[in-house]
Amino acid sequence: MSKRVLTTESGAPVADNQNSATAGVGGPILLQDQHLLEKLARFNRERIPERVVHARGSGAYGYFEVTDDVTGFTHADFLDTVGKRTEVFLRFSTVADNLGGADAVRDPRGFALKFYTEEGNYDLVGNNTPVFFIKDPIKFPDFIHSQKRDPFTGKQEPDNVWDFWAHAPEATHQVTWLMGDRGIPASYRHMNGYGSHTYQWTNAEGEAFFVKYHFKTNQGVRSLSGEQGQELAGKDPNSHQTDLLQAIERGVNPSWTLYVQLMPAAEAADYRFNPFDVTKVWPHKDYPLQRVGRLVLDRNPDNVFAEVEQAAFSPNNFVPGIGPSPDKMLQGRLFAYADAHRYRLGVNHTQLAVNAPKATTAHNYGRDGLMASNGQGRAAKNYEPNSYDGPVETGRPLAAPLAVNGHTGTHEAPLHTKDDHFFQAGELYRLMSEDERSRLVANIAGGLSQVSLDDVIEKNLAHFHAADPEYGRRVEEAVRALRED
Repeated sequence: MSKRVLTTESGAPVADNQNSATAGVGGPILLQDQHLLEKLARFNRERIPERVVHARGSGAYGYFEVTDDVTGFTHADFLDTVGKRTEVFLRFSTVADNLGGADAVRDPRGFALKFYTEEGNYDLVGNNTPVFFIKDPIKFPDFIHSQKRDPFTGKQEPDNVWDFWAHAPEATHQVTWLMGDRGIPASYRHMNGYGSHTYQWTNAEGEAFFVKYHFKTNQGVRSLSGEQGQELAGKDPNSHQTDLLQAIERGVNPSWTLYVQLMPAAEAADYRFNPFDVTKVWPHKDYPLQRVGRLVLDRNPDNVFAEVEQAAFSPNNFVPGIGPSPDKMLQGRLFAYADAHRYRLGVNHTQLAVNAPKATTAHNYGRDGLMASNGQGRAAKNYEPNSYDGPVETGRPLAAPLAVNGHTGTHEAPLHTKDDHFFQAGELYRLMSEDERSRLVANIAGGLSQVSLDDVIEKNLAHFHAADPEYGRRVEEAVRALRED
């Protein structure tokens, strides 16, 4: 029996639902990819009023202080002087569950940071893991659908979760992170944060560097076992929110040290794997961590709804000296995040206090729309250019230009010599102690053994075997034992 053809909402057949159209094999995503834009735009409008993902969140204000000179790599104003402080707002979150979900669950954690710089707001939207499950945004709506509550049963279903991962071998690395010891942080204070994506820094001479962000907790990494997480979630579903709030209230201000990895732009093309693939990390021996500064949280919001629920972060909020890379997941998020906020909060969400610039003032030709409150009107012109002292462009790009080449279309071919889906998952497994490996295997087997289709189980087992033979064997044995009970 032949399957029905996948189509767009207008009924046109979809040729490729796994790869976005790009300018060349490794180039940025094309705006002409109607299927991608339709898919992301529809996905952003599927839930109201809470966020589709990262619904359950906590946040706090603080500051970022530069401790080391990085002016050789970026001319970003807020990073130009050792000792300089910039106000920030940081929102933590779980990913998959609803607004009323528990904090102490096995799930990635959002780590979304807004810098209120003198050149505008800079948003760094990351997680507490350095990698992600997929590397192309066209797969994101399907991924989240598989992880959210099933529309029939009303709960997260192992069949859906593991079936998607069975068809996404690139997820093996992140699954290994998620099912390992760091899958349930003891609190938001006791976990690291990562930019996850690759970004671009540009210095005053126009030299470009690709960069990855690492926020290392100064409280030390602490995590919970599955049993501890279940117990805490039952006692206090708001455990991480409570911990963050109370710590700051009693003056125990959590902090993180920011380190970066920097790759000269010229080295990217010949690196042994695609450096813009968010399912992979850059080995520290190739690009060591370099310290940048210190992040401190010292003030709780006065109103959780106004300042945490309405906080809007978008990775396309850059400042001069910082820009995007050809990371395909990042490229999709440049559109999707801002579009989600326009739908959920309205076109004027940037005028809300938590989202508005604090160290400068926004000047543009945006007018009207729901809840417009910036007072731009009267005789001010709403077009550009004009002859009446309206704001003008600087002519200076935020970051260095990215070279693109090749034919437009969807591309799957790897760019680099070592671009398989499994080798870094295997490296992560081999770095673990025996106790860590045992807990990882038990966590995976506990979920995978609940899957009803043998074919889905076998596909997932093949991924773990490909990552490391011992890893695969131990997971397979544990799954078999649980299914025989």
